[in-house]
Amino acid sequence: MTITFPGGERVDARFEGKTLATEQDGSMPSPFELFLASIGTCAGVYVARFFRQRGIATEGLSLRQSMHVNSESRRIDRIELVIDLPPGFPESYRDAVVRAASLCAVKKHLENPPEIVVRADV
Repeated sequence: MTITFPGGERVDARFEGKTLATEQDGSMPSPFELFLASIGTCAGVYVARFFRQRGIATEGLSLRQSMHVNSESRRIDRIELVIDLPPGFPESYRDAVVRAASLCAVKKHLENPPEIVVRADV
């Protein structure tokens, strides 16, 4: 992954032929907004796969993500994901779909975070 600086407040991440553009001025998602979105969208991938594997339509399915901020540290101390199941979803699958969402790789990495090393090269 290569991070580039196209100008202004814009900072892009380029990898595998794709570019994720970020901007701090509100015209594009900020890096932190992308980080937060990666949690919900990752869980969503697992939920969608769960539905697809069981032949359940995703119409009416959604996920809600809320962030709870610690008033002292002003940092997020809890992220809650709620799966809004469509009408007629089999009750017997409720716990299983929650477990599926919990398999998200982003969530797993946050539970046991990697070391992040920063250095400067010339």
